[in-house]
Amino acid sequence: MSEIDYEKLAEIELQKDEAEDTQSGQDKTFTPPPLEDPQLDINHPYYDVARHGIIQLAGDDNSGRKVITFSCCRMPPSHQLNHTRLLEYKKNLKALYVVHPTNFIKILWNIFKPLISHKFGKKVTYLNYLSDLREHLKYDQLNIPQEVIRHDENLRGKHKGKLPPVVKVPPPRPPLPTQQFGVSLQYIKDKNSGELIPPVMKETVSYLKRNGLQVEGLFRRSASIQTIKDVQKLYNQGKPVNFDDYHDIHVPAVILKTFLRELPQPLLTFECYDPIVGITSVESCLRVTRCKQIIQGLPDHNYIVLKYLICFLHMVSQESIYNRMTASSLACVFGLNLIWPSKGTASLSALVPLNLFTELLIDFYMNIFNSRTVPGEILP
Repeated sequence: MSEIDYEKLAEIELQKDEAEDTQSGQDKTFTPPPLEDPQLDINHPYYDVARHGIIQLAGDDNSGRKVITFSCCRMPPSHQLNHTRLLEYKKNLKALYVVHPTNFIKILWNIFKPLISHKFGKKVTYLNYLSDLREHLKYDQLNIPQEVIRHDENLRGKHKGKLPPVVKVPPPRPPLPTQQFGVSLQYIKDKNSGELIPPVMKETVSYLKRNGLQVEGLFRRSASIQTIKDVQKLYNQGKPVNFDDYHDIHVPAVILKTFLRELPQPLLTFECYDPIVGITSVESCLRVTRCKQIIQGLPDHNYIVLKYLICFLHMVSQESIYNRMTASSLACVFGLNLIWPSKGTASLSALVPLNLFTELLIDFYMNIFNSRTVPGEILP
């Protein structure tokens, strides 16, 4: 088809979409977006974007990259939003999944595709239904607006006049005795002769301590997704892993982050989430003391593993002149790998206190951890 034909077709499809939206509006009342997060500071640099709930952080994908959801249904009138600020979120985009694209959007894509770089074009994937996201992301981490869920249900209902058949999901297999990823600290301890530090953490930390303390961008860089899957499989099968074979110092770094992220309960425990989020309401001079109080309430096993990890991250931060990874930089990387809410995902406004708490743990490691010693604890 010629570009003129595409333009005519796009105009027709736009009229159809508008007619469907009008009909849909007659069938149901408009549900306003949720009120803004009460903890959101009006002085926050992205306040005009965050207050509408358009963008939400949804954890990490399998390779440790941040997942961000963009809900178009929450877009306000154009005069209420700084679009230049909103577009800053597109930086370093690795993949873009567009769910529920209209025919108008698809035709526009065909019109402008020749003008878009091939590199960016490869990043865009269109998905018809929300369930299609499961092939690419951890769907349960996504904070999806109810109006989007209802729209998805309506689309499925219109498809051949009925909902698609329910696919039976086989029950999950029990973990292997040698399993390291996706199982609790207690499970790993019980299967490893009572060892308090999980083998995968001990081996990655030991390797990075010997070879990676001065590597620039340690923990910030990603690694091959397939390599990470292969290493995870070796650990889960109880087979030896030699990181020298991969010739990439970022492989053990990503493996360590992945291990923490796949724990059934965060290392800092669900119970500590609210106290940690409240750290910003504590006076600056009392925050380290508050951190110590929160940490003292951890179960012994969690405390031992956390102390081992933070001791190592403190070492990394001490080499920041070489690796450029200060306590603040490390906190941005590890914050959401150490603590997340029991339901849903952490809001954008929660990132500040979560990262601040992690930064304080790293910066003031000696002060925070010196008053509690647990039998059997070891340090890297």
